[in-house]
Amino acid sequence: MTSLNPPANQLHSEIDGASLKRNAPGLHVPQPKYRPGDEPDFSAMTFPEAGETPRPPLDLKSDDSMPYANGLVRVLTFEGNAVGPWNPSILPDQLRAGLTHMVTTRIYDDRMALVQRQGKSSFYMKCTGEEAVSVAQAMALRADDMLFPTYRQQGLLIARGRPIVDMMCHCLSNTGDNLKGRQMPVFYSWREGNFFSISGNLGTQYSQAVGWAMASAYKGEDAVASAWVGEGATAEADVHYAMTFATVYQAPVILNIVNNQWAISSFQGIAGGETSTFAERGLGYGLPGLRVDGNDFLAVYAATQWAAERARMGYGASVLELFTYRADAHSTSDDPNKYRPKNEAAIWPLGDPIDRLKQHLIKIGEWSEDHHAALVEKTKTKVRDDFLRAESMGTLDSGPRIDPKTMFEDVYQDMPPHLRRQRQQFGF
Repeated sequence: MTSLNPPANQLHSEIDGASLKRNAPGLHVPQPKYRPGDEPDFSAMTFPEAGETPRPPLDLKSDDSMPYANGLVRVLTFEGNAVGPWNPSILPDQLRAGLTHMVTTRIYDDRMALVQRQGKSSFYMKCTGEEAVSVAQAMALRADDMLFPTYRQQGLLIARGRPIVDMMCHCLSNTGDNLKGRQMPVFYSWREGNFFSISGNLGTQYSQAVGWAMASAYKGEDAVASAWVGEGATAEADVHYAMTFATVYQAPVILNIVNNQWAISSFQGIAGGETSTFAERGLGYGLPGLRVDGNDFLAVYAATQWAAERARMGYGASVLELFTYRADAHSTSDDPNKYRPKNEAAIWPLGDPIDRLKQHLIKIGEWSEDHHAALVEKTKTKVRDDFLRAESMGTLDSGPRIDPKTMFEDVYQDMPPHLRRQRQQFGF
């Protein structure tokens, strides 16, 4: 009789006639391919050609979505052509609006990072290289769809028309801050724009988005929710909870995973990116997944349209992995040169989202380098003037201050006795 338990010292096992060597157990710690001082090389990274990935039906089942979770939805070629079944055929005016929003987001980002370095605000987080992830999605969704972002989707606010002065005032925590200095800089909240307050506890927005979407469906409405997390945050328990509820209740929600290759100081392999794509995370929960070129404005727009329409038709949630690259530091408290090569962002094979949309508009005869240069200069002037207005309402180190008596407001509908006593003690 053949033993089902071979001796512990047996070095080889015979399976289907093949000899397999048993490796000694050991701890595997994922490591990025390149560290500071190395010369990064992405030539081995392969993607489907633009237009190659088919467009699935809206009732796509998770069992059938593996090719999409392992592929890459792309529309723009590197020559600037829009090709394939995912081409959303957006009118030139809308394309120019998208380009303007992305340029504005980048210039705003640069200005606010400089403001932090000048000591006028305490903290900032940029989204350089990820502008299409937010701007294209905001433009593809309806105004009544609810957004549950992280701190790196400034483009959602800009595309939905929030005044830049208001965004700056929030980052300065000054007298013009709609949150009265009670949130960290870049933790925006804009109720009027259906932009949910950002949480510093990563992953919570997934659960909140699914709950909001369930409520929308329960009320018979067709507004959808869209939530974003980074690839690192997919290791958080809230993501598991959210995906479970999204599947069970077929919540009308888009679950975006922004794979920008780096969480804070740790590369995407630490969160499981070595063994599968992040779009595949949805499959285990019964959710279809799409992997999308996050630097391709048209691809992000088209994939968002597909997921939103799918949700409105009652087919439930979708997982979108937006494959991009964090070109700048994680935050103003981070130095990426300590853990990755300096030139890695410059040679990222999927390019820069602003440059790619600009080249597409030029290719179709709806833009030019002169138009672009004029847009950049005009936007820089506007952002500079906006900051002067915001600065007049106070900064971290000078100017007007928020009235301290507001600390007792906006917490309880009816102020409890102990707070009334404390307020009186302070003379408020």
